[in-house]
Amino acid sequence: MGSKEKRKRNKWDGEKIRALRSHLNLTQNEMAEQLGTRQQTISEWEKGMYRPRGASATLLTIVAERARFKYGSNEEQKES
Repeated sequence: MGSKEKRKRNKWDGEKIRALRSHLNLTQNEMAEQLGTRQQTISEWEKGMYRPRGASATLLTIVAERARFKYGSNEEQKES
């Protein structure tokens, strides 16, 4: 089970981060403040320049689960 949870954390890509931010109705700056990072970092994640790792990926997963965010595509998000 631990490895499954780890794989889930590593699935954060730009599209999913943008979808989570939209689901939370936050700007990049507001999301950055919530996560304790810079707005530029959120932008770089969303553009696919970098992927969140370590504590950032874990924190995104926790935030997503508490917000009942579905990890599917944006199309799936729009349907619910």
